[in-house]
Amino acid sequence: MTIKLDAWSTVAVNLPEHADNAIHTDAGARAAGFPSALVAGVTVYAYMTHVPAAAWGREWLASGGGHVRFRTPILEGDRVDFVPVNGTVQARVAGAPRSECAVSLVGSRPPKCTGEGEQLDPISFVADQTWNDYAWRAGDDLAIYAEEQIVHPVTWMRVANDFFHTQVVSGSWIHVRSDLQHLGVASIGARIDASAVVIERFDSRAGKRAILDVAISADGSPVARYEHEAIIELP
Repeated sequence: MTIKLDAWSTVAVNLPEHADNAIHTDAGARAAGFPSALVAGVTVYAYMTHVPAAAWGREWLASGGGHVRFRTPILEGDRVDFVPVNGTVQARVAGAPRSECAVSLVGSRPPKCTGEGEQLDPISFVADQTWNDYAWRAGDDLAIYAEEQIVHPVTWMRVANDFFHTQVVSGSWIHVRSDLQHLGVASIGARIDASAVVIERFDSRAGKRAILDVAISADGSPVARYEHEAIIELP
């Protein structure tokens, strides 16, 4: 039996920790030519996960996949509707699509993730409850994470972003897309280890870009693989 995806809505917010990237502040966003603060792509993704996780539950969290594109910025305070359309969750503001995530119940390895490239320093931490609080503070109220004491999948995108923020960029930057594969579920309290390589650096009309291959494990077992792209230097 096919379980259909249901729409969900929320008001987009910027969490305080994103102020380190000036694009998520009013002043920094205006300096880059935007009207006001851009909501972090990782936060928009946290919202998007509500739709497949509500329908498919642990099965999607453990072995599903997705392809996320952030096409047009979502601004703080926008009311966003997350609408399923032919297997894709669209983030719409006033009916206009801003971002989208094609979701699949069974994921596959992102195409550029070969493990070869410019090696970055690994990241390790313990996934305590504060990591799950991120999505709840942003507005995702789905109960499965608290009830089953499992780590919210936005954590894997936050880890991928950390590689950019701490080792690749030095100023404002914009996350533009991710291909992702879930390989397992992590319990609260698990030790998280992540490695990353820079697969590619290139110029585009929007600025200099980079693509990372990010591999993440929990207590020694793989939980996620990410092909993660960002504009790392704005024109």
